Amino acid sequence: MKRLKNIVVGLVLLAVVLTVATWLVFRLPNFGGTVDGARLERMRQSPQFHDGRFENTPPYVSNMSLQRELHDYMGDQVREPQFAVPVLKMSADDLAKPAAPGLRSWWLGHASVLIELDGVRILTDPVLSQRASPFQFIGPARLHPVPLALEQWKNIDAVVISHDHFDHLDMDTIRHLAQGGTHFYVGLGIGAHLERWQVPAAQIHEMDWWEQASIKGVVIHCTPARHYSGRTSMNNSTLWTSWMVKGPTHSLYFSGDTGYADHFKAIHERLGAPELALIKVGAYGDTWMDIHMNPESAVQAYQDLGATTLLPVHWATFNLAYHEWAEPIVRTVRAASAKGVQVVTPRVGERFEFGQPFDNKVWYE
Repeated sequence: MKRLKNIVVGLVLLAVVLTVATWLVFRLPNFGGTVDGARLERMRQSPQFHDGRFENTPPYVSNMSLQRELHDYMGDQVREPQFAVPVLKMSADDLAKPAAPGLRSWWLGHASVLIELDGVRILTDPVLSQRASPFQFIGPARLHPVPLALEQWKNIDAVVISHDHFDHLDMDTIRHLAQGGTHFYVGLGIGAHLERWQVPAAQIHEMDWWEQASIKGVVIHCTPARHYSGRTSMNNSTLWTSWMVKGPTHSLYFSGDTGYADHFKAIHERLGAPELALIKVGAYGDTWMDIHMNPESAVQAYQDLGATTLLPVHWATFNLAYHEWAEPIVRTVRAASAKGVQVVTPRVGERFEFGQPFDNKVWYE
């Protein structure tokens, strides 16, 4: 009986220690802020907010299972490149100059892209730290360097954030850019994270689907996506989004993370066709399709949007899924070729000028 009592006491103490440790960890700044007050009241008014959380329409029903995930995790896919990924270094001097007219992009890896559109400089989901993780000593590490070190980034007018997962929202990157006056366009609730990271309120623009804001004559439209959110759990406590950016002359679309659904057609119907479409093609699986579409669905999404050029993103940089490292881009190029889709496959840090010929090198094989 005494031994049983000691075991029970030990388990209770262990549970207490784990609870306290978990609470302390989640209080670290990288896990973001808490939604309350006026921000929570605004979220409750959103058509996407139901029973205390945001929901897809129709709601996403997960068919994941621990057994299936472990089976996929133990697969023999080569999930990391077996060679040094070619990275074209970028110059901080170029950022010292005003953004030029026209439309151009530099893919930085994963979902991070630098855009110059009609004289406005924009970053999508910039993650410029070494790891997509709340801690820089553990978690998914970069599989290639960044084209320009974080401390050298400056003169960024706007950042659009699709959702608050660690491979899309990076605290250190946000803090650095905020010091330079960058404005941040985010879905409902994500402003709480930025506030905790000391981003001035005047630089935070929290938006619901189909809302819009302007900067330097360019209109940023918050558009639907099909995903989920939560900085500490899959609790859908913040709103996931895609983005349409329209200037006087040029336009682009950024999908963020999403499953394939009819929102692509709805965006086209409401806002017209973008010239450049940055669409996620990587990190997918049979049980994830509702929230992480595969390359063939990405090509179909491009067609639904009526876009001119497809720039595949969300692959190559972090080992986050159970497929071969190059599989997303190989399947995307194959599907695009079969459907006559104009796709560009820049190396990390390589400039693409919309409307100009681009030499697609097969650098990923």
